[in-house]
Amino acid sequence: MIKARGLARRFTTKAGPVEAVRGVDIDVAEGELVGFLGPNGAGKSTTLRMLTTLLRPTAGEAIIAGHDLLADPAGVRRNIGYVGQKNGAGAEQRVADELEFQARFHGLGKHDARRRVADLLERFDLADLEKRAVVTLSGGQQRRLDIAMGVLHDPRLLFLDEPSTGLDPQSRRNLWDHVRQLRADGTTVFLTTHYLDEADYLSDRLLVIDHGAIVGEGSPDELKHRVSGDLVVLGTPQAAAVAARFDNAVVDGEEVSFRIPDGDRALPGLLRDLGAAGVELHSVQVHRPTLDDVFLTMTGRSLREESHAA
Repeated sequence: MIKARGLARRFTTKAGPVEAVRGVDIDVAEGELVGFLGPNGAGKSTTLRMLTTLLRPTAGEAIIAGHDLLADPAGVRRNIGYVGQKNGAGAEQRVADELEFQARFHGLGKHDARRRVADLLERFDLADLEKRAVVTLSGGQQRRLDIAMGVLHDPRLLFLDEPSTGLDPQSRRNLWDHVRQLRADGTTVFLTTHYLDEADYLSDRLLVIDHGAIVGEGSPDELKHRVSGDLVVLGTPQAAAVAARFDNAVVDGEEVSFRIPDGDRALPGLLRDLGAAGVELHSVQVHRPTLDDVFLTMTGRSLREESHAA
């Protein structure tokens, strides 16, 4: 559904040229839900704007939903949906009217437009809100309306740019269910997000971009397995002595943390050895690698910190 090769974008500034995206290769198969992760300024938004015809690449090429990005941008637009970070519906429009207007804009006749709108109102739990003005909707309701608008023309490929930013946890989970249903119905989804739990829960595969280049890709589990071991945190008054047994151990007061492969299996033997050495323990924790650990390993930065800053 997406095949990009050497996609690049250079911006000219007063300080000189800026290489925002440095020749990325991206492959997304039909029916996949792919998460796109990266810190602020990494090239994530620029890449998304190029893939959706909003920004012309400086170099490279891409086929999007079967159409050449450079030679046939109109063909690309006919086959994709795009939901940006801001709400796209008119504030004073009624929900059903806005959807019908957008459907007609996409070329549907009056009868087909109304039938499509009725289907989407039910599908996205908006049927009881059809006569409400958009400005009166909650954040979660507005985002569901935005996604309904994005799929009015039944696109083969849907781009979602941080769709759940600013929503409360319950609204986010509700939105996730709708996104997963889109994938189950056969829509290919390309998702950017700052929320690690969202990326982990939704994505079949992840792409990580930093400094304009793809620095990692794979399923969430595959990426986690690349982190060197599980994190073990031991509470002990002899933290410094325990830390000396392990490379790269970190001491914080009476806690020492370190990584070991296959922590659950290694831990019993480790505890026996520490007990035999007379080490007193008052707490033991084992943490599986998270996507934030993956991001930290690949980029030297925490994506969770980037999320808070955003």
